[in-house]
Amino acid sequence: MTSHMIEAGKPATKLKSEALQVLLERGLVHQCTDLEALDAKLASEPMTAYAGFDATAGSLHVGHLMPLMTMRWLQKLGHRPIIVLGGGTSQVGDPSFRNEARPLLEERQIAANIAGIRRSVERLVDMRGEDGALLVDNAEWLTEFKFLEFLRDYGAHFTVNRMMTFDSVKSRLDAQVPLTVLEFCYMMLQAVDFLELSRRHDCTLQVGGSDQWGNIVNGVELGRKGDGRQLFGLTVPLITTANGAKMGKTAAGAVWLHPEHLSPFAFWQFWRNADDADVPKFLRLFTELPMSEVMRLSELQGAELNEAKKILATQVTTIVHGAEEARHALEQGDALFSGDEADAVPTDTLPLARLADGLGLLELLVEVGFATSNGDARRLVEGGGVRLNARVVDDPRRRISSGDLGASDRLTLAAGKRRKAIVGFE
Repeated sequence: MTSHMIEAGKPATKLKSEALQVLLERGLVHQCTDLEALDAKLASEPMTAYAGFDATAGSLHVGHLMPLMTMRWLQKLGHRPIIVLGGGTSQVGDPSFRNEARPLLEERQIAANIAGIRRSVERLVDMRGEDGALLVDNAEWLTEFKFLEFLRDYGAHFTVNRMMTFDSVKSRLDAQVPLTVLEFCYMMLQAVDFLELSRRHDCTLQVGGSDQWGNIVNGVELGRKGDGRQLFGLTVPLITTANGAKMGKTAAGAVWLHPEHLSPFAFWQFWRNADDADVPKFLRLFTELPMSEVMRLSELQGAELNEAKKILATQVTTIVHGAEEARHALEQGDALFSGDEADAVPTDTLPLARLADGLGLLELLVEVGFATSNGDARRLVEGGGVRLNARVVDDPRRRISSGDLGASDRLTLAAGKRRKAIVGFE
């Protein structure tokens, strides 16, 4: 299997297709099974590509934006995306680069998670028209297989020797952590997904995270062995922030794409608070601004860089939540960070009845997304990083009452210098 490792913006050869040129320029390509052949295919005809997401939670998070932005660009440049929601594979769980098995989910929970994920995906790709993006559930075919039939039809195309060479499996075995047969078979299921999509929808390209390389290669090889067909695999790089954290994770937990899991303003605020060193990379990866504008904004320094961060935040929020929510978030941010809270719309709204017996400060910190648990909130408070109505609060037993409310029945809450919220009660 030919493999090309890619350095963003520096293709090894002159490319023919606009699609690969754009993806490389934006830094969205890490590895490809056959770069030259894929380039020729993309240049000669529209292709159908897919990215798959297991329904392990009720929302995707910003770590999933890399493959989603790749699919979005492919569609803009004349190719058709398929988003596969893993109703079937979620029943098994992907073991890739994990030290323990994922908890098995019930079908009812998987269905609820898929419904939440679908809402975000439908905003990120255009599903209108006969050639619009497709959303499919791999349970459609995976749950139809009988065990002996599956082994007979596909088992002969996989060797344990080959599967054990992939890093996702080796890392688990090297750590002497048990790897169940159930998990080991996951890569077979994902390979069958690719084969089924190629047969049903003429899909010839799979896009995934760099941790999916082994699974993607299996699908490419199954297409060759099973149907004698050339399929392609492309991975996006694993993105870490300037401080080394995995993209999409913060002290307060995952940065979700679904508004019921994280408000559009909190989402906007995540990007507005990006580390200075991350701004050029994030502008390139997560916005659709022309590269000339990305380069201009990337050169800003000092106070001017804050304007670039606001543009970054507003652009990404527009893509994920829509232009109206992005505009509201920008207005809230301008009012909140300028100190003019009187004109700001509440970032969170709670029932006034919650204050009847006193609302715990720790509970409120979790409610607005500043902490993932009461323990996290306690550490914030005891560290002196929490301000209620502009005053430091260092007592974790503090309870919020109606006496803490200002005009229009609301209060301000801050954690550190960058995270602020206006909580309204009604």
